[in-house]
Amino acid sequence: MKAATTGAAQAPETRLDRMGIPHSLRWGFVAVLVFMTGNGTESNFIAPHIEHVLGSSTATASTIISMYGVSVLVGSYLSGALTDLWGPRRVMLLGTVVWVVFEALFLAGLAAGSMPMVFLTYFLRGFGFPLFAFAFLVWVNLVSPRERNGAAVGWFYVMFTGGLPTLGSLFALGMIPAFGGSTGGETGAMAASTALVVIGFLIARFAVKEPHGSRRVAPDDKTSFEVLSAGVRLTARQPKVLMGFLVRLINTAPQYGMFIILPGVIADDRGWGQSRWLTMTVLVYATNILVNALFGAIGDRWGWRRTVQWFGVFGSSIGLLAWWYVPQLVPAGSTWGFWVSVVAGCVFGCLLAGFVPMGAIMPALVPAEFKGAAMAMYTTAAGGASFLGSAVVAAVLSVGLGNAGVVWAFVVLYGAAFVMVSFLNVRQSEPSSEEEQAGTTVMAR
Repeated sequence: MKAATTGAAQAPETRLDRMGIPHSLRWGFVAVLVFMTGNGTESNFIAPHIEHVLGSSTATASTIISMYGVSVLVGSYLSGALTDLWGPRRVMLLGTVVWVVFEALFLAGLAAGSMPMVFLTYFLRGFGFPLFAFAFLVWVNLVSPRERNGAAVGWFYVMFTGGLPTLGSLFALGMIPAFGGSTGGETGAMAASTALVVIGFLIARFAVKEPHGSRRVAPDDKTSFEVLSAGVRLTARQPKVLMGFLVRLINTAPQYGMFIILPGVIADDRGWGQSRWLTMTVLVYATNILVNALFGAIGDRWGWRRTVQWFGVFGSSIGLLAWWYVPQLVPAGSTWGFWVSVVAGCVFGCLLAGFVPMGAIMPALVPAEFKGAAMAMYTTAAGGASFLGSAVVAAVLSVGLGNAGVVWAFVVLYGAAFVMVSFLNVRQSEPSSEEEQAGTTVMAR
């Protein structure tokens, strides 16, 4: 993988380029926003929806969502590896087809009340969004210059988080009552979200002309097996790549965990209802959107590692505790208590953006020849956060530690990430050809 192309370097810079958005990929960022809005529509009601429709327990719903997280994890790895083989466009097409087909079958399984069908189809649908979104992230890393890589990754996450869960929750907030409210309205909102996924793909397919989209990234002399296994082999050989993988895995795991435990707490236990829970989610992650690009730029200037360690890890742990405990401390059902709780959630949403430079750190840990493999592991961790988040919930609840135990388990994981980030110092400028060659020789050993 190359950080930027010669052609891109020679092209006149635009305002978007200077902001960190490669001008040639501008519509791709919009495509990710629209696609992820469709994907994120269900994110804040899917657990109680499955419980209600199938008459299952919270633990069963958590298990279904955990297995969905497994497919997201595997799909995230494949997004990087297959992009190395085929180029981003074909992988994004594959992701869209998988999403649309298995969403239709998932909804059919819910309508039939079939637990096995719901389990299988939701699991398989999990391959869809990482193949689309993270293939585009690899594309971004191919085109953006290294000195603006942090900002470029930040803008990717503006669009990614803008859709999942922010605009997705806002779309659900409008669609659920439009389809009659309650469970039927939720089903209608999920069906309507398919249109957004298709529109996102069409924007990427017809509006993005950047030539790397259709090219193989991996060297021609590498076999398919070598390319597909490169990320695993690299991680086994390089402890820093493994630590980067684990830090990114922990990064957004609490986000997915809170999607499971907070809907019932905010809507029912605290008496604010589903619409206010969805409103809270929109505002929390709108805050995240507003600062994602900012933290990418801060990382480019202040240091990627320091930004991740202090804003991302330490800051997010404080924000997570605030988002959990503030709603417990204010009067249930009170309007002012709801808005104070929203502010606490927004602190978490803001500081979560401090992890953005991890997308620049991972490829910078290795020489150019191994960047595709490093990005495969980064995207694996980004998708695997969904699995880790739901798995922590299922594990902690199964031993009777309750929702507060879930939150503290995530704080402990953040503590481990704080230690690991300390070892991830990287050079933020382009290395010389001699340094690059020396690094390649060491990595190959």
